[in-house]
Amino acid sequence: MPELPLLALFADTDTQVQCLQKIPEPHNLCMDNTSNKTGKILVVDDNTDVLSAARLFLKRHFLHVDVERDPNHIPYLVNNEHYDVILLDMNFTKDLSSGKEGFYWLDRILEIDPSAVVVLITAYGDVDVAVRAIKEGATDFVLKPWENEKLLATLLSAMRLRESRNETENLKTRQKGMNMAQSGPSQEIIGQSPSMLKVYETLNRVAETDANVLILGENGTGKELIARELHRKSRRAGEIFVSVDLGAISETLFESELFGHMKGSFTDAKEDRPGRFEVASGGTIFLDEIGNLSLPLQAKLLTVLQSRTVTRVGSNKPRQIDVRLISATNMPLYEMVKSKTFRQDLLYRLNTIELHLPPLRDRLDDIVPLAEHYLQIYRKKYNRNVSSLSPALVKRMQKYNWPGNVRELQHAIERAVIMAQSPVLQPEDFFFGPGREPAEEENLTSGSMHIDEVEKMLIRKALKKYNGNITEAADELGLTRSSLYRRLEKYGL
Repeated sequence: MPELPLLALFADTDTQVQCLQKIPEPHNLCMDNTSNKTGKILVVDDNTDVLSAARLFLKRHFLHVDVERDPNHIPYLVNNEHYDVILLDMNFTKDLSSGKEGFYWLDRILEIDPSAVVVLITAYGDVDVAVRAIKEGATDFVLKPWENEKLLATLLSAMRLRESRNETENLKTRQKGMNMAQSGPSQEIIGQSPSMLKVYETLNRVAETDANVLILGENGTGKELIARELHRKSRRAGEIFVSVDLGAISETLFESELFGHMKGSFTDAKEDRPGRFEVASGGTIFLDEIGNLSLPLQAKLLTVLQSRTVTRVGSNKPRQIDVRLISATNMPLYEMVKSKTFRQDLLYRLNTIELHLPPLRDRLDDIVPLAEHYLQIYRKKYNRNVSSLSPALVKRMQKYNWPGNVRELQHAIERAVIMAQSPVLQPEDFFFGPGREPAEEENLTSGSMHIDEVEKMLIRKALKKYNGNITEAADELGLTRSSLYRRLEKYGL
């Protein structure tokens, strides 16, 4: 296109004078209304005067304006930045009038970002070409020399279109992710033992905040149930809850599953897919079995938590996320930090608040309410005429150690309901595993005084006293944390 003088780009002579003299008039188009600025604009034109004029004017109305003279840089810019509107010239120096280059770069932009909003810059004689370009995906066009008010109105309208497209894309992303979110039905938390009352107290105090929570406890203690309750009582309760079992995700699929991928980024990537973090944005993400992550995956997760962005596999564009993070593990993270198998900086990101869930053997008062709760669920599910627990069964259940915790109790009740021969469940309806019986174990006056038995009893009492807190129990016993962990492993506690 022919070179135009800078002032020729402004159709309004008064505007030329005001811009050059910078007269501070209240409604001056050149005023810098910083408080009202928003949006990111890219202007592509081979004419430096056009770029200078565009930048001079648009910087007064938009938060960020990039200008580019070489169209060959378009793919890099569009791949690495999020532009609300792209202002694209139809003719470059290689092709002065046909608009072929404009069509080519329009296609490239829409190929990279199908939701891109492109406004064409064209001369009076190219209007037919511009109309054709709109049919092929452009949003609008402006004529040279432009009138500032019309240019601004066109770009603001284009920005609203971009916002609408972004909202639509976000809705589609969340809809695609619902299938893998597995929110699951809400379940009631059963238990009024002293140790559980302490858990409820902490839960209620932190639920309304966005603080990261780390839930510690043995397998089967109900860590996901507590995570869901935190979400239900939070300000994000109306948004999605996404549960991720990190122990079930392979190293090769970790980034794709959590951060998403683009179509064609690997063999089976047949479509764009959001990761779990994107799906959970606005809501809560629960990362179970966090202690199973390898050090390289811990580093990738830490980067996301620090930047609050994710980048899909096959893309260079970071995407903002807004999630409340809850994580859980049954592994000794503090010992893993000492042995350098878990990153300390990641632990500090996870454990703003810690919740310690007690094992079922330390919640004896909750065993019967839990058993009766599951009894009602499974008698209805399997249409069985089973209505109660016998006193003998209750006594046996309270003596049993329940190494599998609440999950083991739930499965035991389900199996018993299916196999029961009478309306009242009896001990013979249950298969009790090799768990020990604490009531008998701790009555040392009538049993063995072997040193291992005494030590085991003291460890159990200390853990019960401090609700499973390893540090406090170790201090009570005069042991280091690592020594206590070795004894817990030795005795199967």
